[in-house]
Amino acid sequence: MTDLSTVTIDEADKALKAKHRAMWASGDYPTLAHDLIWSLGPRVVEAVDIRRGERVIDIAAGSGNAAIPAALRGADVVATDLTPELFGEGHRRAEEAGAQLEWRPADAEALPFGDDEFDVAVSTVGVMFAPHHERSAAEIVRVVRPGGRIGLISWTPEGFIGQLFAALKPFNAPLPAGAQPAPLWGDETHVRALFGDTVADVRATRETVRFGRFASGEEFRAYFASHYGPTIAVYNRNADDPAAVAAIDEALRGLGDRAVAAHGAIDSEYLLFTATVR
Repeated sequence: MTDLSTVTIDEADKALKAKHRAMWASGDYPTLAHDLIWSLGPRVVEAVDIRRGERVIDIAAGSGNAAIPAALRGADVVATDLTPELFGEGHRRAEEAGAQLEWRPADAEALPFGDDEFDVAVSTVGVMFAPHHERSAAEIVRVVRPGGRIGLISWTPEGFIGQLFAALKPFNAPLPAGAQPAPLWGDETHVRALFGDTVADVRATRETVRFGRFASGEEFRAYFASHYGPTIAVYNRNADDPAAVAAIDEALRGLGDRAVAAHGAIDSEYLLFTATVR
């Protein structure tokens, strides 16, 4: 006898993942990643000390800002993402850098790999956007061998990108049942609870990356409105409401202006989380 509740959940999950894939394929995330956060890849690679010959998975890799520097260290790297549309630019950048790696479409909540298959798992502001946090954390631990290492970079709720999501929330669709807000991955207490006693040697530090290309809130707003999938999705959802679009413009412009006024540029805080699988 078919369990209709399970079918409903599965179909809803498929629809949600299709929506996420389309969102990240919109705009130009590879250019944004290169312009603003490419340095985060080498940072996480350094933090987990990836070595020649190690088997490494980059989860929600985008265009490879962690996968490529890991491969350049001589690791055997698989870059995975729910949105393979992002891989084209990754292929180009890898070839340009002289890096060899494998690119595989994959859902962070259901990785197509065996148990204990990797020495290291990394993700730079990627796995945090998978909607069911416990599933993603369990998959990371499953595919990394005991004694293997985990390195994750996630935007904090209090940091600039966390504030961006808070500013967009009134104009966005409510989260589906069971889904959790992405910036929770930037909360040390939340991430420690996700992994629990499956990991040891936990280190969690807050650091910042500077978005130096924006001299005003309007420059930031215009760039994110054309490049960043989550921002584009909110604009699209409210496209038939001019007052809402104007309010989104004002919220983003104000967010950028306040950051520039305070620091002379936009600094975005992230959590760097590293651990060893037990």
